[in-house]
Amino acid sequence: MTNEGSALVVDARGMRCPWPALRLARAMRAAADVLLIADDPQAGREVAALATEHGWLVEAETAADDAGRWRVRR
Repeated sequence: MTNEGSALVVDARGMRCPWPALRLARAMRAAADVLLIADDPQAGREVAALATEHGWLVEAETAADDAGRWRVRR
């Protein structure tokens, strides 16, 4: 995990679901702003479900590589 601007960055590339969502949930315990990077095709659905459950805001961000990026905030 690193910081990108004010967001904590969680790089979950190479991990299959549910691991990206689990890493996101753990990061959100300590931070109010997290950027999740994941390349599992199911990650977007998992992130959306987790955010809905906890009332978090999710914004998908574009990337030059094949990985998805989601900015998640409380």
